[in-house]
Amino acid sequence: MEYRQLGASGLRVPALSFGTGTFGGKGPLFSAWGQSDSAEARRLIDVCLDGGVTLFDTADVYSNGASEEVLGQAIRGRRDAVLISTKTGLPMGDGPQDWGASRTRLVRAVEDALRRLGTDYIDLLQLHAFDASTPTEELMGTLATLIAAGKVRYAGVSNYPGWQLMKAQGLAERHGLPRLVAHQVYYSLIGRAYEADLMPLAADQGVGALVWSPLGWGRLTGKIGRDRPVPEGSRLHETEQFAPPVEPEHLYRVIDALEAVAAETGKTVPQVAINWLLWRPTVSSVIIGARNEEQLRQNLGAVGWALTPEQVSTLDKVSSVLPPYPHTPYRQQEGFARLAPALV
Repeated sequence: MEYRQLGASGLRVPALSFGTGTFGGKGPLFSAWGQSDSAEARRLIDVCLDGGVTLFDTADVYSNGASEEVLGQAIRGRRDAVLISTKTGLPMGDGPQDWGASRTRLVRAVEDALRRLGTDYIDLLQLHAFDASTPTEELMGTLATLIAAGKVRYAGVSNYPGWQLMKAQGLAERHGLPRLVAHQVYYSLIGRAYEADLMPLAADQGVGALVWSPLGWGRLTGKIGRDRPVPEGSRLHETEQFAPPVEPEHLYRVIDALEAVAAETGKTVPQVAINWLLWRPTVSSVIIGARNEEQLRQNLGAVGWALTPEQVSTLDKVSSVLPPYPHTPYRQQEGFARLAPALV
């Protein structure tokens, strides 16, 4: 396993990390993802650690806290061998203090997460979504207090708009507060919107990308194709309503190319899709998930090898989409490569 710096921080994370949305399995979305109990979770974590995967990502909203609880039980006795990333900010109830990133909410959310995880510190705390009702000064000051208290080691965000992430970084710099070091983002061969604004920002500000749903919400597993509709029993039947949309023809073009590259390399479609992400600018770690040991071992096969430049070019071209304004005019110009050579 390759280990990388998380953005501009001193924290070294594995190129692949493990997402625990399948732990607990409560509610319509998370029960469709998976329902691993503590015994099964412990086995999956054993496999991860054997493969060098030491970072485990969860969130308080995953199965209403059950994911954190199961993860805490599964790592009992080996806390020093793992890194824990968790997220907070989405609603956990109907009360006025049950959502968002206010000081009251964050302090209580961290205490609750520590209790569920059975630990006294969180390696990486991420704000699960932007809360427009909480001033940036309050947010960054609270994160600094939690870091100073030793309850949180590093802080980041998830699904954040670029202007708010930059505002937080600027405020931290002005006041000497800890900067955000991670951004957990959706990024895949059928979801490249991250590249327009957030990737250049991350490169400039030293924010490492933790990529979620690298297989496009299960669309790039190799089970779907031009003549292969979503199989009966697939979790996509339950989760597609939550997934970012993609035009069918665009999806099939990407799948066709993935299948061709998979045949050339002797790898699987998911392995090729994940490997492509591993070499993208600013990516610190790609979060893989699995409902069972077989899926996990297959995803672990995405590391230890590299696509050829020709194969990367093929996947780049077939998955490319016209970026939104104001990026479109620049990317259409021949001189764009001189403006941002690392991002073309």
